[in-house]
Amino acid sequence: MSTSLFDSHCHLDLKPFSSDLSPFLQEAAASGVRGFVVPGVHPDGWPAIAALAAQYPSIFPAFGIHPMHADCLTDPVLERLLGFTRHGVAIGETGLDPSSAVPMEQQERAFRAQLQIAVSCGVPVLIHCRRAFQRVRDILRDEHVDQVGGIMHAYSGSVEMAREFIALGFAISISGTVTWHNAIKPLCVARELPLEHLVLETDAPDMTPARYRGLFNRPAWITETAQRVADVRNISLETVARATTDNVRRILHLES
Repeated sequence: MSTSLFDSHCHLDLKPFSSDLSPFLQEAAASGVRGFVVPGVHPDGWPAIAALAAQYPSIFPAFGIHPMHADCLTDPVLERLLGFTRHGVAIGETGLDPSSAVPMEQQERAFRAQLQIAVSCGVPVLIHCRRAFQRVRDILRDEHVDQVGGIMHAYSGSVEMAREFIALGFAISISGTVTWHNAIKPLCVARELPLEHLVLETDAPDMTPARYRGLFNRPAWITETAQRVADVRNISLETVARATTDNVRRILHLES
């Protein structure tokens, strides 16, 4: 494929990638994947992500606190985040997840604190949201995040709610779930939203596409997601690749 793909969310700092990342990057490059956003989930992981970005020009770092780790939030941690943010393309991943053991009150406090840093620094955010879409939307509005926008990571909500996030300056990320046999909402989102508001991701090593279920996911398999989007929209794979790559670069203010 002549047009490159961009994995807007993959955890290349985690196992199994952390022991030897190079083969996975080479495999991805052979599949046309030229860029990778690696988000943070816990302060302990931020230095490793920064080191990866320094070693590999195709890796773009983001730093944040996942809702499942929201209880690690302290003033010193926020100071560290502020420092790391100067070297990242986004803050994230952050958001809300009722399935986490961390109480929602703590999650909201950590979420708002990170959004406030993002707005003050003028950087976009990578949002993790599971079964809390209306609350996340309300908090994004409260914190004026439309000033910076971002990406709704591995979006699993409705088309109608997706349009509300788009109005706040967010791209909607399609993951490998769109290939699953029981996919309903992801297929509707992939089919019905304007292509200029869609990006692709693997969330590797999670959310493995249907063809490879049972194996850990890797960036090379983003082609499965891209092809599924192309199929449901009745357009070419190259068109999907070009548009979604352009969208990532626009949202995250990356040079072409």
